[in-house]
Amino acid sequence: MKRTPLIAANWKMNAPPPGWDAEDSPYRNRDGVDIVVFPTFLDVHTCVEHFLVTGGQYGRAEEKGAMTGDVSMQLLANHGCTYVLCGHSERRIHHAEHDGMIAAQVQAAIQTGLHPILCIGETADEREMGQATDVIQKQLSAILQSSINLSSLTIAYEPVWAIGNGQTAQPQDIQEMHTAIRALLSEQGHENVRIIYGGSVKPENASAILSLPDVDGALVGASSLDPSAFRKILDSLPI
Repeated sequence: MKRTPLIAANWKMNAPPPGWDAEDSPYRNRDGVDIVVFPTFLDVHTCVEHFLVTGGQYGRAEEKGAMTGDVSMQLLANHGCTYVLCGHSERRIHHAEHDGMIAAQVQAAIQTGLHPILCIGETADEREMGQATDVIQKQLSAILQSSINLSSLTIAYEPVWAIGNGQTAQPQDIQEMHTAIRALLSEQGHENVRIIYGGSVKPENASAILSLPDVDGALVGASSLDPSAFRKILDSLPI
């Protein structure tokens, strides 16, 4: 089965970029590729109103409760989100999110009707110690051992050491890790789950990354804040 590529714009804690709502905005869906924007919670409603496919940068598994500053998966869905990021490395680092918590988020997202993008990846120290595959296996284990229906899940491999610093993994390293992730998924009968890459994706390296056989798209950070750069990344998708 051919997997539809997905290109996601993670705007993080930034306002939507100039021209995001234009009729010819690169953030709008086009034939043959799924395009999703992840704005701040303050901008979710506006993006939905302008007919962009929109996701939450985070959602809590609990439906409601005394959790100041958080939003639930259900609230995201109620406000028009169709996607949600789960386990982004910045959430793991700055908010101490652990694998069990992230698995609960994924399950809650799917039960709510959202499409979760599960972010996994190793640190520089873990890679240097030869533990990269072990790390992603551990991060995936809670998901694969659960009864979650993974048909509406995307995996984002984002090596922690290549996020937000301009340092990008080499194509052979990316393909190697995507092959390992694909093998882990295939063991559980999930061959058709999309696996996208995130980690300083930009116009200069997009073509080499997106042409790799096991890369089904990209989670774009800094370059997604530049409409011209984001459009060039989209144009780098193999026809």
